[in-house]
Amino acid sequence: MFKDLVLANRSYRGFDESRTITKEELLDLVGLARCTPSGANNQPLKYRLVYQHDEVETVVANTKWAAMLPQLTIPHDGKHPTAFIVVCVDTAICAAPANCQADVGIASQTMLLGAAEKGLGGCMIANFKKDAMAELLHLPEGIVPTLVIALGKPDEKVVIVDAEGSTKYYRDEADVHYVPKRKVEDLVID
Repeated sequence: MFKDLVLANRSYRGFDESRTITKEELLDLVGLARCTPSGANNQPLKYRLVYQHDEVETVVANTKWAAMLPQLTIPHDGKHPTAFIVVCVDTAICAAPANCQADVGIASQTMLLGAAEKGLGGCMIANFKKDAMAELLHLPEGIVPTLVIALGKPDEKVVIVDAEGSTKYYRDEADVHYVPKRKVEDLVID
């Protein structure tokens, strides 16, 4: 069921490093993204695939994870993702990358749902230095990285709980990750 796929699609920050992800698997996810809606059908997104170990570790080192848990180093050593898809905007198509955020969100969520269907998981990361990432990945001029999607086989437990005030995620002493979500009745405007 689609609901099961949505519930399996959590923001994972711990992965089984023994399960690598191939270029072909990443291309399959990009193939899903290419079929998604795009504002005015401009299709301004480009994707940089990162799946070679050294390059993956470079991206890990240049992203900031779990800002609400500054006391922790996440991902933990030995729990790094094994691939990334860096979602970029081609400024020759969309001069202002901020105007393409709906496209970025739709394409990224679609790829993560596709990953969940494959038994994989991921995490969208917006906390990185765009210029540095573009340089590290040798992106052509005019290709601006806007979102980094970490991918791998999940190796942590993520639990959704009802929000009782705060929506700040947290971890317990067993390193279980809890994500408070507002209740449906708190979301619907009568």
